[in-house]
Amino acid sequence: MKLELGIRRALVIAAACAITTSAAAQTWPTRPVRIIVPFPPGGGVDFVGRLLAQKLTEQVGSPFVVDNRPGASGIVGTELGARGAPDGHTLLMTPPEIALDPSVRSKLPYDPLKDFAFISQLTSGQFMLAAHPSVPVMTVKQLVALAKARPGQLNYGHSGTGGINHLSGELFQSLAGIRWENVPFKGSGPAMIGLISGEIDFIFASTTGLVQPAKAGKVRPIGVTGMKRLGEMPDVPTIAESGVPGYNVTGWYGFFAPAGTSATIVRRLHGEAARGLNTPDVREKLARTGNEPVVSTPEDFEAFMRVEIAKWAKVIKESGLKKID
Repeated sequence: MKLELGIRRALVIAAACAITTSAAAQTWPTRPVRIIVPFPPGGGVDFVGRLLAQKLTEQVGSPFVVDNRPGASGIVGTELGARGAPDGHTLLMTPPEIALDPSVRSKLPYDPLKDFAFISQLTSGQFMLAAHPSVPVMTVKQLVALAKARPGQLNYGHSGTGGINHLSGELFQSLAGIRWENVPFKGSGPAMIGLISGEIDFIFASTTGLVQPAKAGKVRPIGVTGMKRLGEMPDVPTIAESGVPGYNVTGWYGFFAPAGTSATIVRRLHGEAARGLNTPDVREKLARTGNEPVVSTPEDFEAFMRVEIAKWAKVIKESGLKKID
């Protein structure tokens, strides 16, 4: 009798919780929604984050606000995203660093697979290798020749130690057989400022932030990291076709919520993100910066993340990069 009563009470409580969760999901959002971007303003993820936030604000009718929280190559902001209340009012948008960190860091304050609800992959793109105009290099072959003539004297900047821009440079060094120094910045935006000012010689960064400075002559594009040329700048060759065969690094931006967020809210966010990214004006803006929308289901995005984590674990292990404390 007592067992039956306990079971009934448990069922009543579960039903009440389900009703409460469903009601909360139906009334969402009840206040401005924060999209945490774990890097400073000015980089590629910030550009796409603000583009998406504007569209979601228009479509949902409630403010979506980008909150830049840089630090530790994205870990500071990503942890904030993981620890947010799972009510749909704290979201996270991040580049591939979230899939690299398990192999780069000796410990993380979150689990990238367990501590998030997957909403969607948002874009696919690549990166660019660019030089300061004063550096006497026009091509990848010239860069390799100069680096071999001056081992350890050239440098490249990136968005942070252990990030994908850093690893892009390390992979280039390994495949090209050169030795150069890496200079970490607190995000791609500050790194690009460092390149434009002449503080560094080269940079690996998202095409999102480099296309316009390259067109304006503020930086010199040397090559793109993917397997095909950039439609917006077709004269810039891939690094692989320019003398470093096998070189291939592509990037993406992903959309997450804290684990435990209602499936109803996740589906709503997925649908609104898909609608916003596929509008003609957003597609055009993304194309101009070398990105294309990729809207995947939450299930497909989670599967994609697992593949990315395994892929980069292999690359990082083979590179010999020591884990960062």
